[in-house]
Amino acid sequence: MKTDRRDATRRNWLETLEKYMHDPDVAGSADYWSPKLDTATRDELTAIQNAKISAVTPFLYENSGFYRRRFDSLGLAPTDISNVEDLEKWPVVDKVEMMKDAQDNPPYGTYSGVDDDIWRTRGWMMFSSSGTTGVPRVFRYSQIDREMWSWANARAMHSMGIRPSDCVLICTGYGPHVFAWGVQFALAKMNVAMIPGGGMDGAMRAMLVDRYKPTVLTCTPSYALHLGRVMQEKGLDPAASSIRMLFVGGEPASGIGNTRQRLEDLWGAKLVEFYGCTEASPHAGGYSCPASGGPPISAHLMEDIQIWESVDPETRARVAPGQRGLTVCTNLNTEGSPQLRFLVGDYTVLDDSLCSCGRTHVRAIGAFAGRDDDLINLRGIKMYPTQIEQAVRAVPDVGDEYEVVISTDGKGLDVMTVRIEHEDRSETGGIADRAGNEIRSRCEVRVDIEVLQVGTLPKTEFKANRVHDLRDKS
Repeated sequence: MKTDRRDATRRNWLETLEKYMHDPDVAGSADYWSPKLDTATRDELTAIQNAKISAVTPFLYENSGFYRRRFDSLGLAPTDISNVEDLEKWPVVDKVEMMKDAQDNPPYGTYSGVDDDIWRTRGWMMFSSSGTTGVPRVFRYSQIDREMWSWANARAMHSMGIRPSDCVLICTGYGPHVFAWGVQFALAKMNVAMIPGGGMDGAMRAMLVDRYKPTVLTCTPSYALHLGRVMQEKGLDPAASSIRMLFVGGEPASGIGNTRQRLEDLWGAKLVEFYGCTEASPHAGGYSCPASGGPPISAHLMEDIQIWESVDPETRARVAPGQRGLTVCTNLNTEGSPQLRFLVGDYTVLDDSLCSCGRTHVRAIGAFAGRDDDLINLRGIKMYPTQIEQAVRAVPDVGDEYEVVISTDGKGLDVMTVRIEHEDRSETGGIADRAGNEIRSRCEVRVDIEVLQVGTLPKTEFKANRVHDLRDKS
């Protein structure tokens, strides 16, 4: 009887997903992959969300030990959360809870909707969080997820302006990371040609750009800077290349004005981006549209497949539209990883007014430029790495890489050193002063500046790890 009930809730959930999957294989118009969904009214979007919530809560209760225990501990039944307004009854889920579940129930945890039987019969791919903040959280996705993912990402990439006439060079490693795989499968659905650039060094990738003329470069913002410099070292001009679009993800970019400008100037190309996380996949969360470049800078969030809120960082209570808060996602487009109010944790301001591109879905104004997990507390002064990045990029001719080292000095005082690169080694004092002043004006803290020769600091094609906290925590 229990197995029958589990099968019934899974079947109902998957049928609900399929019901609202319009234009699954081909773009419905020149401007919108799925016109009916991309321009749906607010009432229509809410109706879709409510239908999916009422189907996903019993599915989670029957198929996820993590969610069943949470429902029971809160004294809630799945029917108690059957629409968008009911979500406030459900306290925000954070990474700490998931890490504990993964630790207590190795190796996969119990937060997923895919069990061993599903994995054996229609398993597709496993993805993982980085594990840098604790036990890695792994997610097993099914072949059904693959189809849903390809469709949702195709809608987002169509919004960016990627078309079958393009050729996309993907310069990321093909490990268990959601970004590159999601792009690749969506491009296949869109009939867009691609060049896989995994497992190559910068010189080889620069050769691909010069010889085979891709029109879109896909990578992290850090790597786009690095590859542009490699091309310059080889006597090639990135801005004169075939690249018309920089499609980035994994790190903040569009929301950091100086970084965005540096990238667009370097390549002579438009910057677009994906925003999301492993836990609320398999598809992009935030994505660019023709109007995302502003003013104001923004990113859309696809509301027929996800519900986005912003919450107060201390109380976790929902904040009003137009107020700054941390991103929270209810994920409604997957068999493997439906989530109720997962704390993604980036600061932004949500706005559901109509975008000039015609899309009705909520936008993150200013995009995303500061994850709560990354908050630096130095002697009681709080700042984000993105603030330091904005300051560093404001110094003329400073190199693309920088590094933040926090340590405890001999007097027991926490100190910060920001290491930057600059070609002119004869003016290190003046450069250090300018960088220090820029940081002080934005972060209200004095830091030490170390000026290094360009090329000293490490490059990476994955998320750049620029903050090294070496403080004595004993």
